Amino acid sequence: MGRKILFITTDQMRYDAIGANGGNVARTPNIDSFAADGISYDRAQPQNVVCMPSRSTMVTGQNVGTHGVWMNGVPLPVESPSVAAVLRDAGYRTALIGKSHFEPLLDPFLRFGENRQGFAGATEGHRGFDHMELATHGAAGFTHYSRWIRQNHPEAIGMFFQVLDGDLEVSDVPGGDSGAPQIKHNAVPRDWYHTDWVADRTISWLDDLNSDDDWFCWMSFPDPHHPWDPPESELHRVDWRELDLPAGYPQNQAEREAIIDAKPRHWRLWYDGELVSNYEAPAKWVPATLTADQIREVNAMAHIENELIDEAIGRVLAAIEAKGWSDDLDIVFTTDHGEFQGDFGFLFKGPYHVDSLMRIPLIWRPAPSAGGGIDATARVSKPVGLLDLAPTFCTIAGVQPPEWMEGRPLPIDDADAAVRGFERVTTEWDSRQPDGTEIHLRTIMRDNFVCTTYQPGTVHDGTEGELYDLVLDPLQQINLWDDPERRGLRDELLIDLAANFMEPIEFRHAEAPV
Repeated sequence: MGRKILFITTDQMRYDAIGANGGNVARTPNIDSFAADGISYDRAQPQNVVCMPSRSTMVTGQNVGTHGVWMNGVPLPVESPSVAAVLRDAGYRTALIGKSHFEPLLDPFLRFGENRQGFAGATEGHRGFDHMELATHGAAGFTHYSRWIRQNHPEAIGMFFQVLDGDLEVSDVPGGDSGAPQIKHNAVPRDWYHTDWVADRTISWLDDLNSDDDWFCWMSFPDPHHPWDPPESELHRVDWRELDLPAGYPQNQAEREAIIDAKPRHWRLWYDGELVSNYEAPAKWVPATLTADQIREVNAMAHIENELIDEAIGRVLAAIEAKGWSDDLDIVFTTDHGEFQGDFGFLFKGPYHVDSLMRIPLIWRPAPSAGGGIDATARVSKPVGLLDLAPTFCTIAGVQPPEWMEGRPLPIDDADAAVRGFERVTTEWDSRQPDGTEIHLRTIMRDNFVCTTYQPGTVHDGTEGELYDLVLDPLQQINLWDDPERRGLRDELLIDLAANFMEPIEFRHAEAPV
């Protein structure tokens, strides 16, 4: 019997969302237990801060420039390599249950294979997964979850927040108690909600396995991504009125705007409503109108969703324990990218390479039977990326990572990271909006500095950038890009970035907004 692999992801979760990383609101005992018995990575970053590029990196182990999914709406080619296929060929049973998002979700004509599968209820999967049952946020789109809702609980379809408004634009309809965008008190019963559905379907798949099967299961929760509409039966968990405001939110308006004005100018343009962050942010919403109470309620909703995820994970772990598999089980927990949740006075995400979006939770709990001198309570401070996950899964399975994977197996401690050269991690952003706006970012994180250069586009001329000292300025409020005393460091980091960055092969056409 080999080592089994449970890969757990959330969508749009901040580093500080869980107790093990300093979160003090959401109760996440199951996720925290992974950290107590495993390896926590303090500087994990995605290679892109939106869903489709990041998830494509996770499944391929490749940089954005190689797999080609450079923004949401650009589908991952069906012929792209997949770590699931590598493990399947090695004898593993493979499954993806929950959110995939390797292909656009806005697909009314069923052009993409995953949506066709969801519409038909077919579960045979592709991209190396023997089994797929897909879900997204709520009952929209063509997923196995939305099909299940339509067939079994059609009355629930209208209970979720409707993401598109009457103009087929991302909705800014105010909701909740505070009037925040994309909040709704959702009447859907908890056991109909997508979080519990993902756990239920994962347990069902596990029940169909043989006791001696090696398996790789990607359990992918759609939350805490907006819209924030957990079941209203669960709102008692966190009273938003009692929440502290995020440390990254300057409450004084003048101070907040001064910080924004010291950053490249698209920050202020979005803040004032002159520029849309990306396709998923409401086009009509102006961040400058965001109130402190709205920030509190958004955070409360995210905390509630995170608690529900943790409890769903606990049910799956109990099912695995009942089967006697826990001793031979590796667990990897992470997310695809972060969320502002009020930092700097913003919500959602976009071309902003700060820790709100880039620093993500990543925990690897090796199987107790693995041995190998692994420190079960290590915290790795060296930078790692999501492209390192695929080769890590290969290593767990005893398979040589193929040459097309561009990451490396995750280090087990800082000494291992130093020996194997984990010194930097790079993140990129490219976007072309329907109005013609283009923004291009290239970022390196190294030696507790984050340095971002802006390539020429429609907003920037190629001279702007950001530089932050994470030790002296962990909230990234002081942009050192033009500081003459940091010019040498900035230039050194830019040279390092250029030497370690892979440019996109081509900007393939975006076939849908999301």
